Amino acid sequence: MQNIQRSFYTGSGFSDWEIGDVTIILHNGVYHLFHLIIPNHDYIAHAVSKDCISWKRVKNALFVGDPGEWDDDMLWTMHVYKTDEGFEMYYTGLQRKLRGTNSLVGLAVSQDLYHWEKKNEGVFPIASRGPWYESMEDSPRKWLSFRDPFRFDYKNETYYLVCARTASGPVSRRGCIGLLKQHKEGIEYLPPLHYPMVYDDLECPCVFELNGKYYTIASIREDIKVRYWFSHDFLGEYHAFHANVLLPQGNYAARVIESKNGKLLIYAFFYTSGLINSHRVFLPPKQLDTDEKGRLLLKSFDHWEAIAYDDIPQNSFPSFKRLFGNSTASFSVEDNRLVIGSRSGYEVFVFEKPDDNFIWEGVLSVEGMGKLGLVTDMDEEGSGYYYSFDVVNGHIEIRAWGFNEADIRSNFKFTVLQDNVFNINDDYTYHFKLIRYGAYIELAIDGLVKLTLIDYNYNNPLIGLYSASSVVSLNNSFIKKLPPLEDEYLMETEP
Repeated sequence: MQNIQRSFYTGSGFSDWEIGDVTIILHNGVYHLFHLIIPNHDYIAHAVSKDCISWKRVKNALFVGDPGEWDDDMLWTMHVYKTDEGFEMYYTGLQRKLRGTNSLVGLAVSQDLYHWEKKNEGVFPIASRGPWYESMEDSPRKWLSFRDPFRFDYKNETYYLVCARTASGPVSRRGCIGLLKQHKEGIEYLPPLHYPMVYDDLECPCVFELNGKYYTIASIREDIKVRYWFSHDFLGEYHAFHANVLLPQGNYAARVIESKNGKLLIYAFFYTSGLINSHRVFLPPKQLDTDEKGRLLLKSFDHWEAIAYDDIPQNSFPSFKRLFGNSTASFSVEDNRLVIGSRSGYEVFVFEKPDDNFIWEGVLSVEGMGKLGLVTDMDEEGSGYYYSFDVVNGHIEIRAWGFNEADIRSNFKFTVLQDNVFNINDDYTYHFKLIRYGAYIELAIDGLVKLTLIDYNYNNPLIGLYSASSVVSLNNSFIKKLPPLEDEYLMETEP
C-alpha cells in the first residue's frame, strides 16, 4: 500500500506530478483554480477553495477536441476572465496532424465557471504570424510558441498577452511577451509588450498595476524562476531593477489575482526537485507590495495570521539542549532572550516543537563572525533542515542535511533546496518569520518572503538554532500553532 502523505494540492492520482500551469479567479467569495493535467494535457481541471490553501476538485472544465479539430492533441495554459455576459476562458490548443508544433489560442465561455462551451469562431483560434512573431514558415525550431494567453483590459480596450517569439534574433533568445489587441473586426498584432532578448520563452506572462506602476511577470525555463519588469504605462517600455527575481527557483507558472480583502496575491506551483518530471505542488499564495522605488516586495499571505492560534512566548518554550556536545559551545537564557555560541565547530541548540504546523517569529542578533542559522525538523543526530544566514553577504539558503543509511560510502545527505538574497544591515539584527505547514516551508526576513518551497525529506520533532564560531541571540520570539491541513477528500462537496 502506498503511503499517501496529506499535503497541499497536487491534482495527483496515479502520478505524483499531474498538476500543470494554473490560473485562479475569485467569484462570490470562492477561489476557482483551473489547471493543466500533466503529461497528457488532455483536459483542464477545476478545483475550488475558500482560503486559497485547501482545494477540492469539482467538474472538469474543458477537454481536447474530437479528432480533426484544431485542439485535438493537447490543451496548454489558460486564463479565465469575468465579462459582463459571464466568463471567458482563453486557452492554448495543439493539433495532432501537426504533431503539436503549432500552438493556437482558443476561446470557451461559461455562465457559472462549472459548465464550459468552446466558441472557436470568428477570430478564434488565433495563430502566430509575422511581421512581429515567428510563423510556421520561418521558425528555426520548427515549432511555434504562441500560447499561455492572458487578457488585460486597458482604457476600455481589450488586449491579450501571449508567450511568443520574435521573428528575428538568436534562436535561443527570441522569447518575448507578445501583444494582441481585439477590435470588432478582428485581432491586431502589435509589437511585443516586452522583449528582453535573452530567454528562449517567457512562459505564463501576465500584467498588473500596483501603486502607480505596471508590472509584467513571466516564468523562465532557463533557471526555473519567476521574473518581473516594470513600466510607468501599460503600453510603455518595460525595465528591470538590479534584481528582478520575484519567486525563487522551483516556483513556476506564476500569475496574480486580487484577494477577498483587496490584496494582490501571487500564486504558482512548485517543482520539488527542479526537474520537469518531478513532483509538483500548488503552493499557498504570497502577497505583493512595492517599496519606495517601485520594486516588488513579496510578503506572507495574511490568511496565516487569521488561522493561527495559541501564541507561545519564548520564555515558555521547552528547555533548550545541545545536540552535538561541543565543548566550546554554550548558551544562556534570560527571560525572552537566548544567547548561543560556539567557538570552534558546529553546535545545534534545539527544543521540541509544540506542533507540526506552526509560525515561529522573532529577532536574530549576530555578534562577531562565524556561521549561524535556524533549524527545523531535527532528530537527535542532527538530520533536518538548516537555514543558513550569511549576514555579511546577504545570502539565505535552506539545506536538507543529515544521515544517509542507504550508502555506507557516503553516509550523508546534503542538498541545497533553495537560496535567495536579503538586505544586510550594520547591526546584523534581523527579524524572521518561519512558517512550517505540512510539507510547506516559508521564511521571511525583515518582512519579505525569501524562501518558499515544498520538501518531504524530514518531519522530526526538534527545532532551534545553530552556531559555528559565532555568537547569536534570539530575542522576543514566539510560536503560533496552525490547524492541520484539510484533506481534499475530507472537505465538503462545495466550499
